[in-house]
Amino acid sequence: MGFEQLAELRDRLRAEKQQVKTESTKQRKREPALQTKPREQDPAVEAIWRLQKHFPLAFPVNPAPKVPLKEGILKDAEQHLELLGISSEQLKLGIATWCRGSRYWASMIENAPRLDLNGQAVGSVTAAQALHAKQQAKRQRGQARRTQSKVKEPLPAADTIAEQTAD
Repeated sequence: MGFEQLAELRDRLRAEKQQVKTESTKQRKREPALQTKPREQDPAVEAIWRLQKHFPLAFPVNPAPKVPLKEGILKDAEQHLELLGISSEQLKLGIATWCRGSRYWASMIENAPRLDLNGQAVGSVTAAQALHAKQQAKRQRGQARRTQSKVKEPLPAADTIAEQTAD
């Protein structure tokens, strides 16, 4: 094959490639744009993210330890619903979830300061509250162990099941 023939082949291939590109562009214009649906977000997680964004001292981001919150923090936070952009129910879920984990229970030590939304100390954890937190953490660890042991429990062999049903 000579240079002229190779040049002609190259030009023909370029023209075909351009034609395919033009046709695919036309096809895309005819097809409706795919609407990507936003990922469904857990309402409690969404509320916690918003609380962390607007009140970082009261709702610190992991790995910072959680801090005991002021009693009645929900009422204080409800005054900021518009700023947070969430519903009252979503706020309740978020704060309940925040105060339920082992990181929160670990922060509930006797005489530890309780913080308001701005991170100011407005009270302290009582001995009874610290004891309750310790019990909650212990209960949570026990539930986690029971769940793990159920998952790790081996299934009985088929011949064992056959023997049990034959009896």
